[in-house]
Amino acid sequence: MKFSIPKAYTPSPDDLPSVIAPAGVEVNPSHLKLGDYLVKTFFIFTYPRYLTSSWFSPIINLTEMMEISIFFHPMDTATALRDLRKKVTQIEAELSEKEEKGLVRDPQLETAYQDVESLRDSLLQAREKLFSVAVYITLYGRNADDLEKVAQATQSLLESKLVYMKPALFRQIEGFTSMLPIGRDVLEIRTPLNSGPASSLFPFVSPDLSSDKGILYGVNLHNNSLVIFDRFSLENANSVIFAKSGAGKSFTAKLQILRSLMVGTNVIVIDPENEYQNLANAIGGSYFKISLTSPNHVNPFDIPLMPAGEEPADVFKSHVLNLTGLVKLMLGAITPEEDSLLDRVITETYASRDITAATFGEAKEELNPPLLEDLQIILQNTEGGQGMSQRLEKFVHGSYAGFTNAPTNVDIKNRLIVFSMRDLEEELRPVAMYIITNFIWNLIRSELKPRLLMIDEAWIMMKYKDSAQFLFGLVKRARKYYLGITTISQEVEDFLKSDYGRPIITNSSIQLLMKQSPTSIEAVAKAFDLTEGERELLLEAGIGEGLFFAGLKHVAIKVVASYTEDQIITTNPEQLLEAKGLGGQKT
Repeated sequence: MKFSIPKAYTPSPDDLPSVIAPAGVEVNPSHLKLGDYLVKTFFIFTYPRYLTSSWFSPIINLTEMMEISIFFHPMDTATALRDLRKKVTQIEAELSEKEEKGLVRDPQLETAYQDVESLRDSLLQAREKLFSVAVYITLYGRNADDLEKVAQATQSLLESKLVYMKPALFRQIEGFTSMLPIGRDVLEIRTPLNSGPASSLFPFVSPDLSSDKGILYGVNLHNNSLVIFDRFSLENANSVIFAKSGAGKSFTAKLQILRSLMVGTNVIVIDPENEYQNLANAIGGSYFKISLTSPNHVNPFDIPLMPAGEEPADVFKSHVLNLTGLVKLMLGAITPEEDSLLDRVITETYASRDITAATFGEAKEELNPPLLEDLQIILQNTEGGQGMSQRLEKFVHGSYAGFTNAPTNVDIKNRLIVFSMRDLEEELRPVAMYIITNFIWNLIRSELKPRLLMIDEAWIMMKYKDSAQFLFGLVKRARKYYLGITTISQEVEDFLKSDYGRPIITNSSIQLLMKQSPTSIEAVAKAFDLTEGERELLLEAGIGEGLFFAGLKHVAIKVVASYTEDQIITTNPEQLLEAKGLGGQKT
């Protein structure tokens, strides 16, 4: 008995259509059924007298699932001139007839005569060419209602431009074939257009944020191009990221950090939930835990390094104002008299260590900065300051003393610095954010270099007037010091309710909006002037998807990470358990 060994299958070019083609197509008079989608093709058949260069932009930029095919068929100039000469003769005859009969002038006919003559002149002088243009729009929907909704929105948008489209009834298969990227105009429904109007159809108006330098933010969902952008090329390098919990905002922020470090930008992070620890450990960054029992301390009264070209007296005054805001945040509500007293007492606290506006510019090593307990002592011995001194007791000798009343001992000589506040009590987080951001600000002012400051859960600072005002001040002054501040928040309404929330947004050239909850979409839509389609996109967006605003441009974006990047920055519990070898275990 003989056995034949089967030969290995060898693919051939004939197999390609079977791989890329759908299993089948159901053809109906008004649409096609292609897999799980209904497909409907429309053609444009009427244009207005004038077409501006950007009239097609709203259609191309729609976030709906659609395909657009544009065919330009050059027309023979000699033939076109003969046809136009006949048209001119016809119009002149009509005008003469009306004049002979004494009828009222026909402006529409006169305008047509002028247009034809102008076009003849342009063709004869080779300033224009004539084309037979076909524009087909293919829309997709999960069901008939979705398809009709998209069709009505598209049709209304076109009609607002005085452009009209019709469905290719009984010719849907020809319309679908004309849409395929094979360059065949099977439908053949064309309109003659000269070069000017025809050029307005070119899809160069599609949002494109690809540049020669910068970092990769994601993939443009409009045209699948890469969104590569340099935030320092705008009027300021600030950005905001708004998204509901689990939408991917921290993942996006960490991806931006990783890619920014690769192009030479230093990054500082305020981390409220220990989400950035793996990233810091993976790339050798500095990670400091700020808590009541942590060995890492930041003294808010520390003497900052003197920025080049600035007067010591001005820096001292600014530092005192920042400390006044911090102490007010610790004390809560204070009277105007106490506010005035506090400013004077902070100056006296520095004077007790022989530090004045004149000596503030000396080498830091030669100065012995005070602590919070020094301020409390002076308050206790100042008329009208005893009440504030008692309210500071818990920060000086009480349960919060280890956090706010100790010398600075953190090493900030690293390209990535992360301050974690997860183990800090909720009521102390605004104080901690204020202290750390002030410390970071002093560091940034001391040396000019490209830096990013990422403030996660920024809504915590926006809940309190003094910390919100301080953050707004940072955002306004950041550009001067080559700094880009990224504020990240999931509590959009808390952020916007602050008097400083909206100014922070308007002072941020880059804005990234990801999936929003139905309860917050109204506030977001109003703040960013979103269209109905953009609102729907943010409500239905998947993880890592959203709207990316950069200056006057904005695109729908999907944030995509490589496998290695994903392993470094993920906070997905399932992935983390798998990385520890615990995946699949159940208890």
